[in-house]
Amino acid sequence: MAESYVIIGDGIAGSSAAETLREEHPDAEITVITDEGEPLYNRILTKEFAKGKLPEAPIGIHEEEWYEDRDVDLRLNTLVVDIDVDEKTLTTHEGETIPYGKLLLSIGGTPNQLPVENSDAEGIHHFWTFQDARRIREGAEEADTGVVIGAGLLGIDLAAICGAHDVDAHYIMRGDRWWRYALSIDGAEIIHDGMREKGVTPVFESGVERFEVDDDGRVEAAIDANGDRYDSEFVGIAIGLDFNTELVRGTDIETENGIVVDEFMQTNVDDIYAAGDVTRFYDVVLGEYAQNGAWGSAKEQGRVAAVNMAADDEAEEFRWVSSYSITHFDFPFLSFGHPTLGDEYVEKKYSETEWRRVAIKDGKVVGGVLIGDLSPQSRLKQLVREEIDVSGNTDALLAERIEIDDFAPPQEQ
Repeated sequence: MAESYVIIGDGIAGSSAAETLREEHPDAEITVITDEGEPLYNRILTKEFAKGKLPEAPIGIHEEEWYEDRDVDLRLNTLVVDIDVDEKTLTTHEGETIPYGKLLLSIGGTPNQLPVENSDAEGIHHFWTFQDARRIREGAEEADTGVVIGAGLLGIDLAAICGAHDVDAHYIMRGDRWWRYALSIDGAEIIHDGMREKGVTPVFESGVERFEVDDDGRVEAAIDANGDRYDSEFVGIAIGLDFNTELVRGTDIETENGIVVDEFMQTNVDDIYAAGDVTRFYDVVLGEYAQNGAWGSAKEQGRVAAVNMAADDEAEEFRWVSSYSITHFDFPFLSFGHPTLGDEYVEKKYSETEWRRVAIKDGKVVGGVLIGDLSPQSRLKQLVREEIDVSGNTDALLAERIEIDDFAPPQEQ
């Protein structure tokens, strides 16, 4: 009897797994289940679409025919509501029971809601799906004023969308700078100046206490912790994800702010794997458990999970140095690895739009942020990947051109 694989989630992790499984097992039964109404699309490009820079056409990656051509059973608009790990079956919202031989959970997360009055009002947006992007683009096109909340990588997308549509927006942050866990003031000020040039005003050491709405229940203003009022016909909130672990509650699958997997993407329950945003995985480079929602990381996790599912063994470990880029300004921005997990940091500002910060832990590079000049990224990622000890020469991490040999151990006599 052919092996039966079921994948819940058709993001890049689930789709990558489906493609790999078909390559590894030409005769296997493969089912992909998603609660969305459209097949895989490029989540990276959705922000460019929301900015009005791209039409819908380039966003989609797979048409339904892609799955048909590979004999993959794609179930759109289907929500899995229960998993029976003993019987190895799933139950959908329509009451259908679907058996599996091996299961991949690539179920992602749901944007956190801001726990304040009127946070569910019309005109308040969260950015995660393509449908969200469509609503955000429409809302920003119609708005004159706006507020963005959430000083991270998704929040700055919403700020850039406001700038692209000439929305007079305020970007409200609880700390003294954007992405304060990864950037110092020197690096963050480059980003702040970039925002201001786009017509977005950063507001520091603040937070929204409540929203005011009109008689129709539509947002019209945000009130911050200091009592200041900001007109806002458009509001974008990005304060992190609530990982979709409710599906596995009541099972033996281990969770800890996500689904826990080993370096082979295997959960603690036989024949169940996980990949993508929802995973808390063992990072073999870092030497501890970590999380990473970058597109490339999710794609590789899906591939590695599928290789191990098909092999019925621990055939390949997940070993990856992720990166995440932002293209909202006239200067480029890229983070790599785990830029917030260092126990030591070295940094340098080279010009008004060029800055570098490298995170070091136990004498090894674990991540960093590059603004302006991204050319050092390949060598910095090589240092991470190869776990090279840099403790004796950290200043060389800030050289215009990084040479790997500068960190090599001395030759034995």
